[in-house]
Amino acid sequence: MSLLQPSDGPTKTLGQENIQEQPRDSNSHDTPNEDNLESGEEPDVAQIERIYRKIDRRIIPAFWVLYFLCSAIRSNVGLAQTMNSESGHDLGSVLNLTPHQISTGLALFYVCYVVFDLPSNLIMTKLSPRVWMSRIVIGVGIIGSCMAAMKAAWSLYLLRLLLGVVIAGMWPGMAYYLTLFYPPSRIGKRIGQYYTAAQLSAAVVGLVSAGFQKMDGERGLVGFQWMFLVYGVITVAVGFGLLFWLPERPTPPGQEESATERSKWLRWFPKSPPVLTGVDAEIHYRDLTRVYKRPRWTLRHLLLVLLDWRLWPLLLMYFGVVGVGIGVQNYATVIIQSINPSLSGINLSLLSAPIWIMDLIAILLVTPLSDRFHHHRAIFFSLSVCLQILGLLLTTYAGTPTNSWPRYGGLLIVGFGLGPTVPITMTWTTELFQPRHGEVGVAAASAVVSGWGNLGSIMTTYALYEGWSADAEAEGREKYRKSNLVMVGILGMSILSSLVMYTLVRVVDGGGPKGEGVEGEEAIVDGAARREVKQRGFDGLGDGVLKIFRRS
Repeated sequence: MSLLQPSDGPTKTLGQENIQEQPRDSNSHDTPNEDNLESGEEPDVAQIERIYRKIDRRIIPAFWVLYFLCSAIRSNVGLAQTMNSESGHDLGSVLNLTPHQISTGLALFYVCYVVFDLPSNLIMTKLSPRVWMSRIVIGVGIIGSCMAAMKAAWSLYLLRLLLGVVIAGMWPGMAYYLTLFYPPSRIGKRIGQYYTAAQLSAAVVGLVSAGFQKMDGERGLVGFQWMFLVYGVITVAVGFGLLFWLPERPTPPGQEESATERSKWLRWFPKSPPVLTGVDAEIHYRDLTRVYKRPRWTLRHLLLVLLDWRLWPLLLMYFGVVGVGIGVQNYATVIIQSINPSLSGINLSLLSAPIWIMDLIAILLVTPLSDRFHHHRAIFFSLSVCLQILGLLLTTYAGTPTNSWPRYGGLLIVGFGLGPTVPITMTWTTELFQPRHGEVGVAAASAVVSGWGNLGSIMTTYALYEGWSADAEAEGREKYRKSNLVMVGILGMSILSSLVMYTLVRVVDGGGPKGEGVEGEEAIVDGAARREVKQRGFDGLGDGVLKIFRRS
């Protein structure tokens, strides 16, 4: 049962939301929190922060682990291109693939991802998000394990297509899942926390692949086959574990049993204990009802989301940065090899790791700042993209034929610039669409931005680098120069889109959501919300900031 679904029994009106009058937990003891609730006083910020930390401990580590493993399986094909190349046991040699066939296999994943991302996220809103997320992880693990048995181009194509189908909806689904437990102002930091898994995954996969290359030939498997198999089996086990760990969507306190009755199909799955009980659940419920919109939606509501002009600048922002990110991730070792052809496969794997360590450092530094000054996300986004452009230009033009390290340094700068851009884009999406369109807004907008935005990934994996024959066959410092410059161009488009979005939001919306799509619903401003504004440092930025909290 969803947070604001009506139920039988006496209700009271808070603003214009019907909120169930909840019975007190018979096992709980009188506390200041209970006294505050009974007297109508709002809990203070410290109490609310304690509750969200408790939710964090349940959700964020689980999301981190699942994202780490799914990212590894999605991207390790890129490393397989150069693993054990000296002994002829790299992906292309074992499967008899041309570079263009490998780039086709890389791109096919994103074709299915684009097609199925939105349907997957919409299905998730109607079913159990916990079960749906577990289904995604189990499916990714099974497909990842099967990739160890690839024998020819057709098997690479088929498994990459299937991987795109089963993983579709994971990234926007995680953002949607967070909106069930957190108000928009708290989501960006959490997205940044688990998004670090992708960077550590890319770094660790690069480092660990050196070990898998040492296993080359063991029990008849080459190095990259061991890599696919081990990651796949571990991911399947984690997927089943998530069924027992991830909490179900929150329900009004006291209505857990009726929610279970309405979802009888859930009896086929193991139960997961609620993340909050008693007074904590009541405080959390009241805090969420300040911002949470009714989750019931129709095709009309979906159409309103798709027609919202705010969707398209966000999509173009994502198109550029995710295209560059995936292009660098899948071709990192290939690019480094072009910079210094004398490097061994193990050296290439090891040198790919620092790119993603730089990515991780940037996330930890910049994402909290973009949350603290969330009205200026476009500035943090644009500055990060400018760093990517600088890095690509250095990778293309810096150094000399005898000193390639400045070009490698450019890749490190690209990694640093990549870090904050995707979390900022997805956080801005949820921040703008949840107050306006509610649950369907978050589900649809995040799926469209991350799904259709991956058309940029299709372009960079299929049409650039190994997929661009003339560029791949160029000699010396000319190799991949055109691909790098194309990525500079799409990054320029991302910067322009973010500035247009920033301007229009401030001009059209006056800096804050106006509540489109939620007619007749008034937001509630409570004391904790006001204190939260001051605590986070926004009280000096004008009335526009307070409007965000009043309307969300």
